[in-house]
Parts: sequence; structure tokens; C-alpha cells
Amino acid sequence: MSRSGDRTFTALYITSRCRCSTFYILLPLACGIFLLLMESLPMPSRRLSCVALLVALSAPALAADTPSYGVQLEGFDYAWPVKYFTFTSQNQSLEMAYLDVQPAKANGRTVVLMHGKNFCAGTWETTIRDLTAAGYRVVAPDQIGFCKSTKPRQYQYTFQQLADNTHALLQHLGIDKVTVIGHSTGGMLATRYALLWPQQVQQLVMVNPIGLEDWKTRGVPYQTVDKWYQRELKTSADGIRQYEKNTYYVGEWKPEYERWVTMLAGLNNGPGKQLVAWNSALLYDMIYTQPVIYEFGELQMPVLLMIGTRDNTAIGKDLAPPEIRQQLGNYAQLGKEAARRIPRATLVEFDDLGHAPQMQDPARFHQALLKGLESAS
Repeated sequence: MSRSGDRTFTALYITSRCRCSTFYILLPLACGIFLLLMESLPMPSRRLSCVALLVALSAPALAADTPSYGVQLEGFDYAWPVKYFTFTSQNQSLEMAYLDVQPAKANGRTVVLMHGKNFCAGTWETTIRDLTAAGYRVVAPDQIGFCKSTKPRQYQYTFQQLADNTHALLQHLGIDKVTVIGHSTGGMLATRYALLWPQQVQQLVMVNPIGLEDWKTRGVPYQTVDKWYQRELKTSADGIRQYEKNTYYVGEWKPEYERWVTMLAGLNNGPGKQLVAWNSALLYDMIYTQPVIYEFGELQMPVLLMIGTRDNTAIGKDLAPPEIRQQLGNYAQLGKEAARRIPRATLVEFDDLGHAPQMQDPARFHQALLKGLESAS
């Protein structure tokens, strides 16, 4: 799907919302007519029949209320213009979408933002604003397989490959020295990048990185790519919302989070949803099978660990036996253990925040981030 499809997907989204609104206008009338036809039944039976009608008719309306975005997230806009880096990898031409946001008054430093598994370059919005306001140039790519970038039908996903793709982008932009900030899965990728190009990375920042424990050795059973694929095909807005509420935001929910639910749900509800789900399955296999924790001791640069200690993320946790499941994703402990493994680590903890502290309490998080960046200047 080409980027020229943006207008088409926007039109489809508006149409779906209009259809949904019409449904809710006509529903009471339909139910009233139905009750007239059921006059011979006792009142309790009539009520149950109307409820059954409501449930039956609501399903397509609720489905229509979820937008449908293109396979490269056409129809969903970021806060800044998206640029594209075209390159060849594994015998195919790929497009890496990215944001390159310049500060009004530059301090001479560039920050590269690496998003997580259920995130995109666009979800760094508040972080980009605060960093550029402080003088940093910010480059935020959508990794291959994610969001507005290509979803290959076949690709050997490794953290090394994604790091190399990002390195090629920075070479294309003429950028040498960088500070790398990785969140969630992006923390694993940022670690791999720093290990591959230690002379380029002035500072590494990890925000609630996953992979602070090796799930294989902790008792999480292996899932084949095919099984991951079947799970990903079931992705829904309600499922995304409930998971994010419990894991990212410590049981809290704010209206501003809904935009990011819509982003993911629309991507997984579009005409390319099978390809999106397949790439997601391949990426989960990469995350599960390629730990970076054993190499933390080789990191040479200053490392800032920023941990919301109420986080409980662990890949495949729901597949583990109950007695193991409750021991996984204990970030109050994992953050401290990671800091001990990393030679030049500084640990900053947020005791009341979850997996996405930069989104849950952006003011407090970015104050701490900017302070940590300044200390490494």
C-alpha cells in the first residue's frame, strides 16, 4: 500500500464513523418495532428479546467504530511530517519511516529515539517536544515491520539487523555522534546498537526496557511463530486498552491515551492486517529468543536507566504456569539488578509509574530525563 492511499483511508474512516452514528439513531426505532411484534410474549421475555437484538446488532457497529488504517499506517498522522529512507536489505527494497525534528536553538547534540513493540515514532510526541525545546535534534524512526515502515512478507528479524538499518539511516543523514534512547523493546534494540557502535553512542538511555530477564530461563514456554500469528490476528481495541491500562498506566486511564489505542487498533483492523500480524509474530520470536541481558557488562558508555517500578511487563507471561507468572516482570527488582550489571549505570526510579512513564507523567519524566542528559554532556 503506497502513501498516496492516505486520503482513501481517511475517507473510509469517516464513512465508518457515519455508519456507526446512523446505527445508534435507528437502533431504538428497530427495538420498538421488534417489541410490537413480540406483544404476545410476557414482559420479561420481551426484555430479554430486546437485549438479544441489541447485542446482535451492536457487533457490526462497534467493529465499524474501529478505524481502518493502511499497512504502513496510512490514515493516521504524526505531529510532524514523516520522511522515508529507502534502502536495500535482505534482497528487497524497504522504506523506513522516520521523524527528523530540528530545534529552534541547537545545542549540538542529536538524540535517536527507539520505540517499543506496541509503540511508534509518533508516540514519542511529548518527548520530542521537550527535547527539541532543550536544543536537541531528534531522529525517531519507525523500525522495519512497525507502524509507517515496510512490513516485509519475508524477513530475518534480529536486533543486529534493525540496529544496522538504523545505522544506515544515520549515515544517510550525515549524523555521527548520538545519544540513543530506547523504550520497552526499543531498550533491547538500543542496547544492541550501543554494543555494535560504542564509539558513536555518547550516552545510552533505557526507559523501562523489556529483556531485563531472560524469559526462556525463567520458565516462559516457547511459542512458534505460527502461534504468535494466530494470537496477533485477534488484536482488538478493547484488548489493547485493557492491556495498556493494567501494564502501562498502573490501572489508570486518561483520554489522551485513547489516540494510541486507535493507532494500533486501526493498523490491525486494516486491509493489511494479516501482513501486520505476521510481522508482529516474527518480531515476538526475535524478542523472546534474542536476549541482551548477558551483555550488559560490555556497555562502555554512560547508561541512564529510567524505571517505572509498577511495571509488570514480561513477554509470554500469560503462557507461564501461575506460580512462575507472578514472579515475572518485577521492575522494582529488575531495574536495580540491571544497574548492578552495567558498569556506568545511573538508576532513576518512579515508584508510582508503570511501563510508559514518559506518557503517564510526562512533566516529571522529562525533567528527570533532561537532567540525566545534561550530566553526560
